[in-house]
Amino acid sequence: MSEARLLIRGGRVVDPSQELDAEMDVLINGDRIEAVGPNLEAKGAEVLEVKGLVVAPGFIDLHAHLRDPGQEWKEDIGSGSRAAAAGGYTTILCMPNTSPPLDEAARIAYVLRRAQDAAMVRVLPVGAISRGLEGQHLAEMGDMHCAGAVAFSDDGKPVADAGLMRRALEYATAWDTFIIAHAEEPALAAHGVMHEGAVSGRLGLRGIPAAAEAVMVARDLMLAEMTGGRLHLAHLSTRESVRWLEQYRSRGVAVTAEVTPHHLVLTDEEVARTGFDTNTKVNPPLRSPEHRECLRRALAEGIIDAVATDHAPHHPDDKDVEYDWAAFGVIGMETAFPVLYTHLVQAGILSLARLVEALTWGPARVLRRHLGSLRPGWPADVVVVDLKQERTVDPDAFYSKGRNCPFAGWELRGWPRYTISAGRLVFADGQIL
Repeated sequence: MSEARLLIRGGRVVDPSQELDAEMDVLINGDRIEAVGPNLEAKGAEVLEVKGLVVAPGFIDLHAHLRDPGQEWKEDIGSGSRAAAAGGYTTILCMPNTSPPLDEAARIAYVLRRAQDAAMVRVLPVGAISRGLEGQHLAEMGDMHCAGAVAFSDDGKPVADAGLMRRALEYATAWDTFIIAHAEEPALAAHGVMHEGAVSGRLGLRGIPAAAEAVMVARDLMLAEMTGGRLHLAHLSTRESVRWLEQYRSRGVAVTAEVTPHHLVLTDEEVARTGFDTNTKVNPPLRSPEHRECLRRALAEGIIDAVATDHAPHHPDDKDVEYDWAAFGVIGMETAFPVLYTHLVQAGILSLARLVEALTWGPARVLRRHLGSLRPGWPADVVVVDLKQERTVDPDAFYSKGRNCPFAGWELRGWPRYTISAGRLVFADGQIL
């Protein structure tokens, strides 16, 4: 299909950034949106008929692990970007806990070069806060920012040293960038493997209390208020964290937050129900139902800004072991929208517009970039979703190298039909192009 001009005709356009929800056309010219409106005329343009389908801005994932460099047998930038395109994502942020970690400018440059050569979608690297992710000395944040890092995080590990986190927030303000916090107090987490509560007690597994997250969330919010730095709270999982978030945001602190599909849909009971399936082992852990309900409310009300997948592919050898020894993490980019549409929108917990906002305009506001919108002149990143399409989740058919999916065998509705990245059709009818 030509990349010059493309008319996406007759779909239901859902674009929360412009408060659009109506049958309209979208006209793409090159890598930019040219126009959005009813009955557009575009002589000579290719036409993609999408009547009965939903047309939205391309999804943005603020939190993905692409394992490149160093662990390409788990995932690489090419395979991760194909998984993203299949899930309707056109922009993904890759975390720095690679091997070696993204803690210097040359490694940020490497990711951007690899993305230019191999990625189907936009890949934005996140630099490490500390050298070697060891939490002792600041990495060269300024050099990494100049090389193209869009944010900084030690994700996978908490920054336990409050002084180090303070300095990171202060330095980030100099470049108008932000810190992504993996909020976990190590002494409280204490090598736990699931949520501390009635289920962990019944199963005899070491628990991670909700306070392990909430204590660090509170600390980082205090530091953000103290420094004036921008703080983004990754993968929130507890009601106490939401309360701290609400309190500090009401005081004008520059804080945003994300939640994952698995924390919105699953609870710690899943560990017992599946017989210790290690695809229920994530960090932070799946929490009890009252925490899940609080997260759903916070997302619906806009207290939590975005849904991010925390896509964390692992080799089967890392998961096919006893629960205590299994790696934390699940994959999520290829199933995020259908999981949330089926279990939140169809259940009346979330509106379709709010779900689309949490996958597009919400994360775009966190990034402060011209993304997540179908405004004329903005990047032509578009996803077309078939809300009626039903499919059984089959990890063996995924484009990701990972198979560690907690939703295997689930019947879901609402699958991406087309993904257009920077004006280029990269995914159509189940196939990467």
